[in-house]
Parts: sequence; C-alpha cells; structure tokens
Amino acid sequence: MEISNYLFFEPMEYLWLFILLALLAEVLGTIGGFGSSLFFVPIAAYFLDFHSVLGITALFHVTSNLSKIILFKKGFDKNIVLYLGIPAVIFVVIGAYLSQFVQTKILEILLSVFLIGISLFFLFAKKVNIQPTNKSSIIGGTLSGFTAGLFGTGGAVRGTILAAFHLKKEVFIATSAIIDLAIDCSRSAVYIYNGYVHKHDIYLIPILFIVSIIGTLIGKKVLTHISDKSFRNIVLVLILFTGITTLFKWFMST
Repeated sequence: MEISNYLFFEPMEYLWLFILLALLAEVLGTIGGFGSSLFFVPIAAYFLDFHSVLGITALFHVTSNLSKIILFKKGFDKNIVLYLGIPAVIFVVIGAYLSQFVQTKILEILLSVFLIGISLFFLFAKKVNIQPTNKSSIIGGTLSGFTAGLFGTGGAVRGTILAAFHLKKEVFIATSAIIDLAIDCSRSAVYIYNGYVHKHDIYLIPILFIVSIIGTLIGKKVLTHISDKSFRNIVLVLILFTGITTLFKWFMST
C-alpha cells in the first residue's frame, strides 16, 4: 500500500506554522460544525506521513470534541446520536483496521467526487429536506464512520447528512461532537494497535490539546453572529471546498 506523501515541512522545524494551521483547522471545524479533522488531515499531511496523520488526528480530535461538547452541551439530538452514532462506531473500527491494507488513492478520488456532488446538490436544491429518520441516520453513520477510519476524517459525510436534516447550529455541533468523540476513541485504539502513534510525535499532543480549546472558543464566538440558514450554507460550502482541494491534491501528486 502506498501511504506516504511528499513532506514539504518538518514539524519540529516549522512548529509555529503547524500550530497556526491546526488552530485555523479547529476554528473552521467549529464553525462548520463537523470537526477539525476535515481540514487538519490535509494540513498535517504536509508535515507527517499518512499513518502518523491518522494517529495524531484521532487523538487531537478527542480533545477537540470534548471542548465542543462542553461549550455546546445544551443542544443535541439523542435519537440521532444513537442511530447515527452506533453504526459510526462499528464501521470506524472496520475502516481503521482496513486502512493498513487498502489502496487509498482511488477511494480518495471517489470521496472527493461524492463530496463535490452532494454539497452542490444541497446548495442548489433548497427545497430538498431529508428527515432525520432512523434509516437515514443509520446510513449516514455507516458512511461517516467507515470514511473516518479509512481516511482519518468522516466529518464531511456526517456534516452533509446533518446539514440535510436542517438542524439548528447548536444541535448540529453538539450532536456531531458526541458522535465524533465515540468514533475517535474507537479508532484511536485501533490506530495505536496498528502502530500509527509514534514516540517522536507525542510532543504534538499537548500542543494540539491547547489548540483545540482555543480554536473551539474562537469558533463559538464567530457562530454567535451567524444565522441557522447561513450556518447550513457555510457547512455545504466548506464540504465543497474540501472535495475540490482533495481532488486537486490528487491531480498534483500524479
């Protein structure tokens, strides 16, 4: 399996840049409501190899989601947490285990095309309203969990599903964070077992813990000035941007 990327920066030498970009990822992840890994994974790939990115991202995301749960604890949907969260936890373990065997290049292309297509659909199909039924939650949880385990980020898929449910921004963020916390704890265990968390990267964890708290606080402050309708559009635009940049990165690497 070809897993390594061309590293542009050494994390120790460019630690200030790594911290700044991680903070930006956390702020955008909070504003978008689906977590920082969507932005942190492609950022970290410029500093670390693919497997190290998976391990560090999972641990970073645990503290990130704890911050969001504490700050947005007043609004989460218990039904969505159960029916989306349980299959997500099951399939994140499967995806995390398969990450050591599966060729990811083709899957990354398919994921980027899916994100571009689905975000454009919901941006322009304003009248489409998917109800948060048990069936749609289970499907969303399965997809987001599997992609989270395999690629290190499933927030875009989960964000698309939750955006389609037309949830209020506080409910969206809290619900997503609770599900994501369960996903991250599960995949962290698998990644550690797979040997993705290396001793020479451990120094980044306390730094990212502080970054997650500061970034979440900044993101929450920004969200006070954003309406629920604008929030949904921001989520979909960020997902569209992620799909485009992922596809562009693949073209540049070929």
